[in-house]
Amino acid sequence: MRGALATALAVALLAVLTLGGCASWTGPQTAALRAQPPPGLAPQVELRTVPFIAQTPLHCGPASLAMVLQHIGRDVGADALAEAVFLPARGGTLQAEMLAGARRHDALGLRLAPSLETLLREVQAGRPVVVLQNLGLSLAPRWHYAVVVGFDVAREEIVLRSGLVERETMSWRTFEHTWARAGHWAMVALPPGQLAAGGDERSTLEAALAFERVAPATSAVRVYQSVLARWPDNLVAAIGLGNSRAAAGDRAGAISAFAAAAARHDSAVAWNNLAMLRWQQGDRAEARVALARALRRVDQAEPAFADAVQATRRTIEAAPTR
Repeated sequence: MRGALATALAVALLAVLTLGGCASWTGPQTAALRAQPPPGLAPQVELRTVPFIAQTPLHCGPASLAMVLQHIGRDVGADALAEAVFLPARGGTLQAEMLAGARRHDALGLRLAPSLETLLREVQAGRPVVVLQNLGLSLAPRWHYAVVVGFDVAREEIVLRSGLVERETMSWRTFEHTWARAGHWAMVALPPGQLAAGGDERSTLEAALAFERVAPATSAVRVYQSVLARWPDNLVAAIGLGNSRAAAGDRAGAISAFAAAAARHDSAVAWNNLAMLRWQQGDRAEARVALARALRRVDQAEPAFADAVQATRRTIEAAPTR
C-alpha cells in the first residue's frame, strides 16, 4: 500500500512540476519568439467574436470544431457534430475525424505546420485555431481539444476557449509544453476561397483534394481557384479546377480550365479531358487536335495515362466524321 501511495504521489508531483510550473523548461519555439518576435506580428490580438461552447469531458473535440465552424457561419452545434466525429470506442475524437467533420460542413479543414508562429499568424489573420493538447503526462495522457483565439506578445500568453472557461490565458511556455506532447497538432476550418496564411503547397493541395470528394462542386471550384491564385504552376489544382467546373455543369468554364492547364503544362490528362469536353460540345475538329496532343504526351512521357487516353480515342473515333 505504501509503495502504491508513494508511486501515486510521485506521479502527481511530476505532473505539477511538468505542467503547472515548467519553471526550468522553456520550449524552443517559445525561446525563439522571445529572442526575436517575428516581423509583422501584432503585439496583441483577440478574436472576441468566436462563440464559446462549454466542453464536456468527452466532447471537447466536437465543441471545439463547432466553435470554429460557427465562426465562419456554419449553423452546426456540438451535439450534431458529436454524432459524426465522436468515436465511443476511443472515448474521444481522432484528428482525422476533426478534419473530415469540417469538410462535411462545406469548410476546408487544413492541418497547420507544427509552428507556434504559424498558429499566431493564423489568429492574427482572423482565424481561430483548434489545437490538441496533452494536459496529462506522456505515460498517462489526458487529451484535450481547445480553440486558440488570441495572444499577447509582451505577456507571452495565448488565449483559449477551453473546457468550461470562455477565456483561458496560458503562458506560451506551458502551452508549448502541452501542445508538443500532442504532436503539435493544429487545424483551421476555412470557407471555400480562403487559404491559411502559413499553409504550404503540399498540405493545402491534400486538403483541397479531400474537400473535393465530399463538397459541393461549386465550393470545390472556389477552393481550387484560391490554390491556383497562390500557386499558379500547380498542375493537380488546375486539373481539379477543370473537373470541379465540369461537375458543377459549367462546361465552358471546364474547357477554359483544361485548355489553360494543357497550354501551361502540356499534360496528357489536361489534353485528354479537353478532347472529351470539346467532343461533347460538338467541336469535333478541336477535340481531335487535343486528342492527338494527349496521345503524343502518353507516347513521349506519360504512359500511365494510356488507358484513359485510348478510351477517349475510341469514343471520338467511333463518331461519324462531319
